[in-house]
Amino acid sequence: MLIDLTLRDYLDQLASAAPTPGGGAAAALTGAQGAALVSMVCNLTIGKKKYADVEEEMKQVLAQSETLRAKLTELIDKDAAAFDKVSEAYGMPKSTDEEKAARRAAIQEALKGAEAVPMETMEACLEVIRLAIVAAQKGNKNVVSDAAVGGILAHAGLLSAADNVKINLNLIKDETFVEREQAKLDALLDEAKKAMEALEDALQGKL
Repeated sequence: MLIDLTLRDYLDQLASAAPTPGGGAAAALTGAQGAALVSMVCNLTIGKKKYADVEEEMKQVLAQSETLRAKLTELIDKDAAAFDKVSEAYGMPKSTDEEKAARRAAIQEALKGAEAVPMETMEACLEVIRLAIVAAQKGNKNVVSDAAVGGILAHAGLLSAADNVKINLNLIKDETFVEREQAKLDALLDEAKKAMEALEDALQGKL
């Protein structure tokens, strides 16, 4: 599994000619790093007398950021597995009409699966940005820059995942599916833009 590699080995694989890990896995990892930084801010806030009035809220944020970190970490390997299924479908035999039809159907099904993973990544990254806002507003002021970076990384992960959603949607023939997923994509991008504006507001005068 990719998540069990050393950082050096992961980067070597990412840089290689192998199709996985690719941009989708990198997007999920970037989001997971954002969540980890939000957790860091919480951990450096909880237990401090100066922040006793926000301790319970920070504990809740920490629980959420850790859940999101775990989810995004799982999505690293999930994305690679989804891409492998697409590759397998393209590799199916196509000598007869029956084989061609089965191959086309398998490709379309695999593409839908490959689109679903980065969409999950986008949703998780948006939640990380929202938590980063709270961390920046109420967390330990000495690590407010870490809250900022957490949000920025989550946003980068979201935008990166969005491109993976788009490239898969371009290949899917099911118009109803594409229309529905495109609407979800547009909504997530719009919400992410608003969340990043809110994060900038939360950081005003603190950096």
